[in-house]
Amino acid sequence: MPQVVRSRIRALHGPPSVAPLPHRFRSLAGREAVTVLHRAARVLLDALPELTDRLVEALREQEPAYRTVIEAAPAEIWQEVHHSLRHNVASLVRPRECREAAHRTSRWIGETRAAEGVPLDAVLHAFRMGGAMVWQDLVDETARRHPEDIRLLVHVAADVWNFVDEHCGVVAESYRRTERRLAWRRENRQRLLTAALLDGTARIADLPDAAAALGLEAHGRYAVLAVATTHRTPHGTDRPPLVLAGGRTALWHSADDAELAIVPLEGGPGDDTGEPDPRVPDGRDELASLAAASSAAPGTRIGISSAVEGLAAIGDARRLADTALRACPATGGTILLDEHLPAALVVSTPALGTALADRVLGPLDRLDPADRDVLIGTLTAWLDSDGSAQRAGARLYCHRNTVLNRLRRFEQLTGRCLTRPSDAVEVSLALAARRLLAG
Repeated sequence: MPQVVRSRIRALHGPPSVAPLPHRFRSLAGREAVTVLHRAARVLLDALPELTDRLVEALREQEPAYRTVIEAAPAEIWQEVHHSLRHNVASLVRPRECREAAHRTSRWIGETRAAEGVPLDAVLHAFRMGGAMVWQDLVDETARRHPEDIRLLVHVAADVWNFVDEHCGVVAESYRRTERRLAWRRENRQRLLTAALLDGTARIADLPDAAAALGLEAHGRYAVLAVATTHRTPHGTDRPPLVLAGGRTALWHSADDAELAIVPLEGGPGDDTGEPDPRVPDGRDELASLAAASSAAPGTRIGISSAVEGLAAIGDARRLADTALRACPATGGTILLDEHLPAALVVSTPALGTALADRVLGPLDRLDPADRDVLIGTLTAWLDSDGSAQRAGARLYCHRNTVLNRLRRFEQLTGRCLTRPSDAVEVSLALAARRLLAG
């Protein structure tokens, strides 16, 4: 309940905080009205328990948000209302002594209601209800015992309601400050929990709490998506839109070198026998759809991990997403790890990949750079065409015999036979290493 006292009341209790008005401007009726207000307020102080009962009951009946709070802790709410009324009604009589205590009470109520999630409109309504009840009791008390003084209360009515508004402002400021602090704590806790999952440092015992706080299933199926751009922009604006089935949303997190997303998948754990349910997708189709939908702007690289099961495996998925990201071309693109495992093997062990590239492709480095690039480009086109010289020639705008001649020259220079499976694998991996690990 807001404190109801203004400058006219303070004028009777010592020097005000600002220079007083000249004596000729002081209203005699106003001074008499303050005396009447003091007299009625003293009577209210003696009847605070009954006033508290009526205000609590009015809140229960007229404010649904407070009804829940009152029913949950009736004794605590009664004490809170009584405490607020005592300070605020006392401010009518002793404004200088009680003003700060009344403000502290109002701030405390704002903080408490914000922490409980009671809407601010309901809290302000409760304060105005309290102000109206106190004012009506002041009027009724004066009318009952000194009816001739009723007319004098008109001179303090505006001051009373201005102070009601002042305390509504105190409550609103305290409420919003607490709301911002709690929101920051929630967001910070979510960031820390998400970071722990992605780093693989979350404790098993903490996973149920993390699942509840983040809105995830502890035993669900997940993938991690990593996004990196040449020039990152603030506030996650580089994040591609992710359209997930079933109204699910991705959980984003900003890391030092990439934007990361924990993506819930449709496929879930198996039944009690431990066997997967054949009616539930295993996540591969959804990952392929996710990769197709994650359009990358020029210069943006996106890596998508394999599907993993359970929050405890999110750290593994993040490492797989990082590997897929390293397998992306420098010019940009989207790499689904499951579809680029050979390239992932190369970037997972860059030292071995570099060694393989030097061993297989090293002889080509002795050629003129233009000649070397022609051979590597032809070999790459032939491999991308599934070993078809005809389709490779169409890609390179040359005859198939030209393609075959270049391939034979490559074999002569490197000592590799492209029709031998083991050599073909080495050559393919070496080309991937040269492309992904260069520079």
